[in-house]
Amino acid sequence: MRIDILTVLPKLLESPFDHSILKRAQNKGLVEVNVHDIRDYASDKHKSVDDYVYGGGAGMVLMIEPIANCINKLKSKTEYDEVIYMSPDGELLDQKLSNQYSLSINLLILCGHYKGIDERIREHFITKEISIGDYVLSGGELAAAVFCDSIMRLIPGVISDETSALTDSFQDNLLAPPVYTRPANYEGHEVPPVLLSGHQAEIDKWRQEQAQARTAERRPKLDNLK
Repeated sequence: MRIDILTVLPKLLESPFDHSILKRAQNKGLVEVNVHDIRDYASDKHKSVDDYVYGGGAGMVLMIEPIANCINKLKSKTEYDEVIYMSPDGELLDQKLSNQYSLSINLLILCGHYKGIDERIREHFITKEISIGDYVLSGGELAAAVFCDSIMRLIPGVISDETSALTDSFQDNLLAPPVYTRPANYEGHEVPPVLLSGHQAEIDKWRQEQAQARTAERRPKLDNLK
């Protein structure tokens, strides 16, 4: 998979992609992540990427020209499955969407900033808008990192035990059951005996029951999707 990310703050994305699973995916050659500074595609000597809002109002808007220049250059060399804009009013990211995009070959992701981007970019270049929640961030960089994490970890070979990702919360419209590790008894707080029994069928049954109970209690809408 190849992921190209467009941003006015490229350094903000350095840390998320330089550690843990996202770094491992790149080191294994399973994912190529390229971060592009939109300012490099500005046409004036000041590398301007934003301007005032037409019609008045607070905030600055990312200009169409630098973004269009960057997208057009990248598209001249790569055919993208999707050109994604991380936006508060996009489709809400869920596990189903992450599963879908984990199968992509090439993705281009645009991070908004300030008041947003010129609407003409959304109309003529963007093919998909995605939101990570009903709240506003200072920019789309952290949202892009969240989205990438959610899809990259699903690529075969990224996680050592591939079955781990398949048992995560939301994969079957259930929250994950409780998990425990050593010691079995900590200051009188004990691990449920069934998990120490060695009877896998009983353990699986317990986990399923716990997952269903937790989902019904905490996220009943998920339970209704089954």
